[in-house]
Amino acid sequence: MLACDKLTTRSRVAPMTHARTLASSVASRSLSSLARVLVQRPSAGALRAAARTKMSEPGSESQERDQLESTFKQKKILRTQVRRALRSMDPLQRSQEDETIQSLVLDAPWFKSSQSLCAYISCSALREVDTSKILSQILQNSAKDGHIQMKKKLYVPRVEDKNSHMRMLNISSVNDMIANSMDILEPAALDADGNEREDVMQADDPVDLFLLPGLAFDRSGRRLGRGGGYYDTFLRNYQELAHARNWKKPLLAALSYSPQILEEGVIPVTPDDIPVDALVSPSGVITISPAALDRMKI
Repeated sequence: MLACDKLTTRSRVAPMTHARTLASSVASRSLSSLARVLVQRPSAGALRAAARTKMSEPGSESQERDQLESTFKQKKILRTQVRRALRSMDPLQRSQEDETIQSLVLDAPWFKSSQSLCAYISCSALREVDTSKILSQILQNSAKDGHIQMKKKLYVPRVEDKNSHMRMLNISSVNDMIANSMDILEPAALDADGNEREDVMQADDPVDLFLLPGLAFDRSGRRLGRGGGYYDTFLRNYQELAHARNWKKPLLAALSYSPQILEEGVIPVTPDDIPVDALVSPSGVITISPAALDRMKI
């Protein structure tokens, strides 16, 4: 079994009065009641606009810090709720959902047509959707129905420090990965010949797909990570690179168990959070952004 990323996101600015009410009431609620409390939250675009306006007003820095602190508390509470739901999943259900989700990805035209992608290495201890079957098929030339599929170029995460610094390095074999100090598999910095592995940020060609982990998601594209900010930081940097080089933005597809999909608006986010384009769940692919609607159409 391939191991995991310990990677996470930060959170989102919320209105002061709503955030204070939430912080005192949500701890005793179940995951479903939490969704009912938060579902009326403003849209992502509205909160981003409000945040920019507040930051330009006198005394706004202190208010902004208070809002972010309150949002972080909301995130912490929600993470606890989701982790509890994941722990309660029946092992057989988890295994079945792993198989279904991976099959949906492998059979999808948008995956088959991708030439270069970044994907996470799943961690069962973190209860992430399994990616071992997907990665194994990517790392071998496969033949199906008499047609040889082009081998895809694969980049996987390597955490460099505790300051949200993560790189995506190219691998061509499962043997290219080693266990880090936390017993998590990640690519070795050097290949078998002692050469540095290609970093996707220095690659000559763009990637067209990201397969992303997360703790929870909603149908508007919000993503709740594990608190380290690794993926948001990396995705923001890669999107800036793609813009500078006039590349098409990659499709951001997150893999999600059933209990990880929350009601729309439940997940608080900040202006720095990066939304996903689509969710791949046991019930099928949920397209969210215009890019996903265009590229994932059958």
